[in-house]
Amino acid sequence: MKKAILLLMSVQFFVYLGFGIIIPILPEVILDQGYSEVHVGGLLTIYALASFFTAPLWGSLSDRTGRKKLILIGLFGFSMSFLIFALFIEQLPMLYVSRIVGGIFSGALYTAVTGFVADMTTEEERNKYMGLLGMSIGLGFIFGPAIGGLLGGITLQLPFFASALLVLALMVYAGLILKEPTSRGEARKRAIVPKGANKLWQNRIRYLFLFSFMVTFLLAGLEATFQLFQIDKISITPLQLGYLFMASGLVDAIIQGGVVRRVKNGQETKWIMAAQVVTAIGLVLLLFTGSLLWAGFALSVFTAGNALARTVLVSLTTKESGGMYGTAAGMTYSMDNMGRIIGPLLFTWIFTVQPDHVYVLSAILALASITLILLFRKSNKSLKNKNPASS
Repeated sequence: MKKAILLLMSVQFFVYLGFGIIIPILPEVILDQGYSEVHVGGLLTIYALASFFTAPLWGSLSDRTGRKKLILIGLFGFSMSFLIFALFIEQLPMLYVSRIVGGIFSGALYTAVTGFVADMTTEEERNKYMGLLGMSIGLGFIFGPAIGGLLGGITLQLPFFASALLVLALMVYAGLILKEPTSRGEARKRAIVPKGANKLWQNRIRYLFLFSFMVTFLLAGLEATFQLFQIDKISITPLQLGYLFMASGLVDAIIQGGVVRRVKNGQETKWIMAAQVVTAIGLVLLLFTGSLLWAGFALSVFTAGNALARTVLVSLTTKESGGMYGTAAGMTYSMDNMGRIIGPLLFTWIFTVQPDHVYVLSAILALASITLILLFRKSNKSLKNKNPASS
């Protein structure tokens, strides 16, 4: 199991490394070519759109055909997205193609990896291993912007060539090391039909899907407005921004790799509600930014709450899925991507109208979202104790 877990951690790391690499590169690529700034948002949104429309299909396919096959397919496609970006960096239509390809295959990787871990772990140990995967995500966010900034200083294409080669190497290694889980619950019996997702939405797990949207919605809104807000407050530079995201990524990794592993089975909802309170505090602290140190502190508080809620939520969702791990993961990923589609557009618009109000609204929404967890706890319509084979 140890080799498999390390490999799956590597997959998650490279997926989010790829997301982080583009943060310091994309604006420069667009502006250097004389394109409108709107394409920066467009290229971020198209990635989320591609994931949104394909993740449920990948989740069902993962349940039907197996996790390993989808991981290999996902790694190959994700590698190609980097290669396309590097080769056609001066051609805007091909940059959109690259982001679409990346979004499609990142969905395959997310659902297959989450389903793989759910298959080979018990409920008691799932928090621990989901925490390790979450730590890998945090590390991807730490090294992504740093690598993008460092290698991008040589040539803008270099970070993407390097990522493409590393992901291809990981694909070869995965093909040699990974073995398909022998126990996959309902995965062996269910065909790919829409009623799988409908069944989930008829039970209390639907509140977790909606909460997942809110967590990512708030995160995406912060990512879209943080740099603009800090330019107004402290005239932040791109290099300083990279340092702050590295620091917050480290907090993300510590929370998910350390704290989440200590969450006991049955205590998830309490931790999630506490995490949203911490998230709201971080958002309010941003309003009082007067220095780079304070901006980093506020961002780290927000990240701690968001990271804790996000990872504990993934573990709780798999436990509530009644064995439909792949479909549940696909639905969660789709809700996440809906947040990434709507969040940047809405919060950027609010920022242009009234900058300070964007974080006041975000804090209110963070606290209001706790209602979804209370509704989840109150409901008795759970798939958790039902026999997957008969569902």
